[in-house]
Amino acid sequence: MERLRHHLLDTGYTIDGVRERLGATAASALAREELTPALRATAGGDPLGTLIRLWWLGVPVPAKGVASEVLESGLVAADGDQITATVHLQPWETGGYVVSDRKVRPGDPALRPDHVVGAGGASANLAQLVTRRPAGSALDLGTGCGVQVLHLAGRAERVTATDVNPRALELARLSWELSGVSGVDARVGSMYEPVEGERFDLVVSNPPFVIAPEREGRLTYRESGASGDDFCRELVRRTPAYLNPGGQAHFLANWLHVAGEDWHDRVGGWLRETGCDAWVVQRDVQDPAEYVELWLRDAAEQGSAAYTEHYDRWLAWFEERRVEGVGFGWITMRNSGTLDPVVRVEHLDHQVALPVGDYVDGVIDAIAAAHRAQGLESALLRTADGLLDERIGLPGAEDPMRIVLRQTQGLRRSREVGTVEAALAGVCDGQLALGPLLNVIAELVGNGEVTNADALRPLIAEGYFLL
Repeated sequence: MERLRHHLLDTGYTIDGVRERLGATAASALAREELTPALRATAGGDPLGTLIRLWWLGVPVPAKGVASEVLESGLVAADGDQITATVHLQPWETGGYVVSDRKVRPGDPALRPDHVVGAGGASANLAQLVTRRPAGSALDLGTGCGVQVLHLAGRAERVTATDVNPRALELARLSWELSGVSGVDARVGSMYEPVEGERFDLVVSNPPFVIAPEREGRLTYRESGASGDDFCRELVRRTPAYLNPGGQAHFLANWLHVAGEDWHDRVGGWLRETGCDAWVVQRDVQDPAEYVELWLRDAAEQGSAAYTEHYDRWLAWFEERRVEGVGFGWITMRNSGTLDPVVRVEHLDHQVALPVGDYVDGVIDAIAAAHRAQGLESALLRTADGLLDERIGLPGAEDPMRIVLRQTQGLRRSREVGTVEAALAGVCDGQLALGPLLNVIAELVGNGEVTNADALRPLIAEGYFLL
């Protein structure tokens, strides 16, 4: 594989090389499953165009244009005077490579149950979420094609990767070898069974979170076979036993929105009994039909004879459970060792600064500090960097109708506040205690009321003010 790796790099088969060669039009068309622009962009039979066609687009290429490093890799097959790829091999943003099964397209045969999905949007989302702090030991639970290990390799001294699908680990090992990553402890098994009795500083997982009725030929990369969203709930419940003190876990998850239930309480309930500080962010909600269509497209089932039957049965299954929608988001847990853990559950659908992993530790710190800080009157607060004060009012009016504090960094939250909070944002710099500051501000604004320091805990938790 070392010869193949050097050939890929020398040929320019990298993220930047592929993007430059395809261009914006072809890349956009590929997102719509249209190959023609990309095929035009890679015509000519040159080495880079050949690799893109073979391994990115998954189309046969003439054997005479294929390098010996590719022919001898064991990842292609001869078909007359043509060469076809037996896997999908894509460059990844870490500078490495990911080996998986080829993405299925409409008209292709049905996916095999042990299909190994490639790296995509969900993989990138999880990688963006994970803390950047170094770790002695890390676990990639449900590694699939091994992409998260490529991100963990430079951050953790020891990396363990597990998957219930033995074939996934076979392809993951190819991903790691082609990416120059060694020493990964790969184990077969479900959930935490392969690492029973062990603890880690960092656990990451892009689990089989798709919520679907049980069926023959279940796809193990996305469906666990558990009822409803029980798999994600069980993953959360079991995680603390595998975290070292101070250890963190980052997951992607789906959860149900059930009629008569508050989803905040549903998901928050998973975490409140774990003893860990936790932060849950819902990034999107889909109605049942949207959700079913998404995952039927994922398996390229549209146009198949079973499409309508499967669609109808899935919707009926949701209806029986009074499901009104399905949420998608992040779950972060920290084993803080406290008897007073805090859980924050929220919906954020606006654009945030990426990668979240650059500041996720600060987010958890702020949530925990706001919850547990004692004697806020004596606290030395300072205003977060990049905070804007936006005022909306009628022309010439003495007072604004609305005052909004808006973050320009990190999670980029915004919150409507009163004059006292706005004034505090303009003066607190960590030099004076909060209590005396609030007294002075109350006199200046002339309302005769002193804001209780504890009333500022939500603004501290959300990062407007720093302790």
